[in-house]
Amino acid sequence: VLASNVGHCLWSGIAADNHAQRIADVLLGPALFSGWGVRTIAEGEPRYNPMSYHNGSIWPHDNAIAAMGLARYGRTEEAMRLMAAMFESSLHFALPRLTELSCGPRRRPDAAPTLYPVACAPQAWAAAAPFAVLQACLGLEVDGATKDVSLRAPRLPDFIDWLRIERLGLPGAGCDLLLTRHERSVGVEVLRKDPGVTVKVVA
Repeated sequence: VLASNVGHCLWSGIAADNHAQRIADVLLGPALFSGWGVRTIAEGEPRYNPMSYHNGSIWPHDNAIAAMGLARYGRTEEAMRLMAAMFESSLHFALPRLTELSCGPRRRPDAAPTLYPVACAPQAWAAAAPFAVLQACLGLEVDGATKDVSLRAPRLPDFIDWLRIERLGLPGAGCDLLLTRHERSVGVEVLRKDPGVTVKVVA
């Protein structure tokens, strides 16, 4: 059964490089990617039901895991597609904030995502999902032992021109960053950093 679990193979790093590229293509293919996110079960599978809790719905935290896995294998463009889908779907929810899950029918022009009637909102792992997807797109890594902050080939999707991160925490220290989107890169300005903190951008 083709399921979103293949994204977990990327996140965990257990996929060989050639398998990882195939997985990435499948994740963003029409069977799994609805336009609003990656479904738990692919369209066309025998037990697929876009209204089901686990058999075809879309979970923000599951998509965040997939995005982090995609970025791990250098597929940042695809991670940004998941971030854009997550952001666009959130605009249709109350407040707006991400709910526990939504239903998985294919996205239609000028139509909102299909809400799951009893989805929890707020829910902790749904609330954390945007931060994980952002981390994936920025290639953001924090080493608490050395107080090193690194951004590996950072990217931002088209709908974010700039982003300010304040109080990025490290043990007993922190820093503030201003990120500016360019066509194929992100400019990083260090607004503040405590002694001992190192910020670096890796191409």
